[in-house]
Amino acid sequence: MAGISGMIYKQALPPPAYLHPSLFRRNTAFLTSIFVGAFAFEMAFDSVSDRIFDSLNRGRQWKDIRHQYIQKAEEEE
Repeated sequence: MAGISGMIYKQALPPPAYLHPSLFRRNTAFLTSIFVGAFAFEMAFDSVSDRIFDSLNRGRQWKDIRHQYIQKAEEEE
């Protein structure tokens, strides 16, 4: 069993050759790329999760029913 996992581990691909000199040579560049990647991932994840939440709760949120209450308030005045 150890031989199989060793083979799988050895088959993992190394990072592309163009990334190594530019990102991994200096620690500051490496950390900057990690922070930029984490920030981009957070923005994308938040955007996608908000879209999913809005689609699942369509018609139940204040932004969906607000116009009904504003029209009623204007009619009463």
